[in-house]
Amino acid sequence: MKKDRMFYRFALYGFLKNLRFFEPFMVLFFLESGLNFFQIGVLYSIRDLGTNLLELPAGVYADAFGRRKSMILSFSAYILSFLVFFFFPNFYVYGLAMVIFAIGEALRTGTHKALILEHLRIHHLQDLKVAYYGRTRAASQLGSALNALLAAALVFYSGSYRYIFVASILPYALDLINLATYPKSLDGELAGLQRGALKTQVGATLRSFGRMFTNPDALRALLNSAGFTSFFKASKDYLQPILKTFALSLPLFLALEDTRRAAVVIGGVYFIIYLLTSYASRSSDSVSKRFTNLAQALNVTYVVGAILLFIAGLASGQNLAVLSILIFLALYLLHNLRRPMNVAFISNRISHKVMASGLSAESQLTTLLMAVLAPLVGFLADRLNVGAALACLGGLMVLLVPLLWVRPAD
Repeated sequence: MKKDRMFYRFALYGFLKNLRFFEPFMVLFFLESGLNFFQIGVLYSIRDLGTNLLELPAGVYADAFGRRKSMILSFSAYILSFLVFFFFPNFYVYGLAMVIFAIGEALRTGTHKALILEHLRIHHLQDLKVAYYGRTRAASQLGSALNALLAAALVFYSGSYRYIFVASILPYALDLINLATYPKSLDGELAGLQRGALKTQVGATLRSFGRMFTNPDALRALLNSAGFTSFFKASKDYLQPILKTFALSLPLFLALEDTRRAAVVIGGVYFIIYLLTSYASRSSDSVSKRFTNLAQALNVTYVVGAILLFIAGLASGQNLAVLSILIFLALYLLHNLRRPMNVAFISNRISHKVMASGLSAESQLTTLLMAVLAPLVGFLADRLNVGAALACLGGLMVLLVPLLWVRPAD
């Protein structure tokens, strides 16, 4: 695939955006602060409900008034939330930080994908959706791989998880500059809209958005993507306590305190995971072509993911740490294979004029599901154990297969 100038700008965005140094240690950061799994689930739920409530207006804002402006506001909110997490270690203040973080998520999710898809539309490259987005996502995963090493180094050097938030400000400030200098043409047909026409444009955007939910194929596409992603995101961070337990069981670095010992193993494992997920994103297009159509690829990978999550729970419950880690690795790979397919599948079923709103609708469904799943999994993890919670999540995912099955385009 030929790579144009904007490809590298999009790739840089993803690379810097994924330098979230807190991500490999988020659950451990909260546990270090004295929170239990249920409280952690509540904080995730606050973040996800906040994102959910703001998702639609943020998507409409991006489509009607400027996608680049939306991204700039998003990264400003992220940076503010990092400062709150760093300076105010308190459960209730963490809730406020999660709300601020949710503002950033709502303004971002779907919007940058819409910028990429608008670029492809302008240059008549729509047939490259899976390949182009898959390769830009691969750069994001490389960022995540480097993120794991840098985050581990920060934790190892400081002996605490707290400093990873303030360190995340630098890459996000650089990405804000990158986004601010995107071409104005990527704002789409709505760029330069006059003030007197704002009400009319918002009304048209909302009507086009509403039509997505009266189209069964578009709705099923959104549900399939949101369903898989929500189950994956609700479970993926439970790899962190599994890795910590595994790290402390190894006869390595015994002279170091537990936090530093765990950081070495966790950073190394996440580095390997994200190197492989980068390759998975790059391979999404070629993998999708091995199936009869995109719908078949999405259906098969959903079922495989549900089975893997269930087995990961059983393995963790039996203290088979290595097997659990390997299955989580497979889940990460599967998620990154699916994501470019999902974006292409959804974009083929909605208008490019409401692309940010449409992709935000998918993110909205995801966050709504996660807002329910996160505290539920945390409650089960506290009352039973992490393995049982994950197994229950996998079982529920299997039960939803008939609801989330998609059909190929006519």
